[in-house]
Amino acid sequence: MCNAVLTRAHHILRPPATVTIDLSIIIVNWNAGDLLRRCAASIVGSCPAVAYEIIVVDNASSDQSLALLRQDVEAAALMAEGRLRIVENAENRGFGRANNQAFVLSHGAFVLLLNPDTLMVPGAIESLIAVLRADRRIGACGPRLVNPDGSLQISVWRNPPTAWEIVLSNVKLYRLLPARIRGELLLGPHWRHDRRRRVRMLSAAALMVRRETIDAIGGFDERFHMYAEDNEWCLRMARAGWLLVFEPAVVVRHDEAQSSLKRWSRLEKRRVQLEASYLFQQVSLPRRQLVANQLASYMTAHAQRAWRQMRGVDTSEMAMVARLHGQHLRQALHRATARHRGKTAG
Repeated sequence: MCNAVLTRAHHILRPPATVTIDLSIIIVNWNAGDLLRRCAASIVGSCPAVAYEIIVVDNASSDQSLALLRQDVEAAALMAEGRLRIVENAENRGFGRANNQAFVLSHGAFVLLLNPDTLMVPGAIESLIAVLRADRRIGACGPRLVNPDGSLQISVWRNPPTAWEIVLSNVKLYRLLPARIRGELLLGPHWRHDRRRRVRMLSAAALMVRRETIDAIGGFDERFHMYAEDNEWCLRMARAGWLLVFEPAVVVRHDEAQSSLKRWSRLEKRRVQLEASYLFQQVSLPRRQLVANQLASYMTAHAQRAWRQMRGVDTSEMAMVARLHGQHLRQALHRATARHRGKTAG
């Protein structure tokens, strides 16, 4: 072995450290099986050139993931040194709230969020920290994520979404744009993720964050159980003046959705993601933009459903999507109308 929310309104308070820690690595686990042990082993195997601790927050797993981690020789050695701690929740508290628990317990000047289905390689941790150290304005840095087969995994998106972007993407009008312009404008699957750049959204599957940033803006918004909490957190960082940087020279493997697919079907997962996306927009956007986004989503969902019907393709998923967007549109309109009436009455 190598030697080596809190809501937005609250500040992060933590107990004093007994040893100097440069980096706190936080892993939120829910039934990840042997992936959790494998992730921890990859951290140890990468031999980080900084003093680090690992905090695993388990959201009431019912599998053997914690047992497998504890049985690992290197993990046991870290636990004996007090550099690997396990927090066991009696219930599934969600991704953001579990990370907030770890923020309170952690001591590092830098915090690395990792999903249990990620794998670290030598030099990755040091390179991410180097980006933050190079410019004190940088609050967070994210690596290039790849799938098990080495293909690109999309991790950089526009943030927040806009009505014109929704229309361009959902009805494929982006095809009218040259590929380079499309990539720079829309990011996501249209961008090659091949150069360092400032962004407003990074995936929390693997995210290096400056401690000062967390102290300044607070932890994750605990209204989010799973999905979109990183959208809101990253947007809050950007609006507070912190820079977010994507660094493609650092590559992290991410075996995406290994836990979520044990919990939901593909259709159920899509519904949960859409509900979380609406919550994000509801808490982050002006009411006019919220209404415009929901109207664009509702109309394009119906267009997509009609196109699938014409081609004889199954429309069950798009029917669910259109129905949800319709509900969200009505909610957004109701909120906007209620606010207008309140102003008029005042």
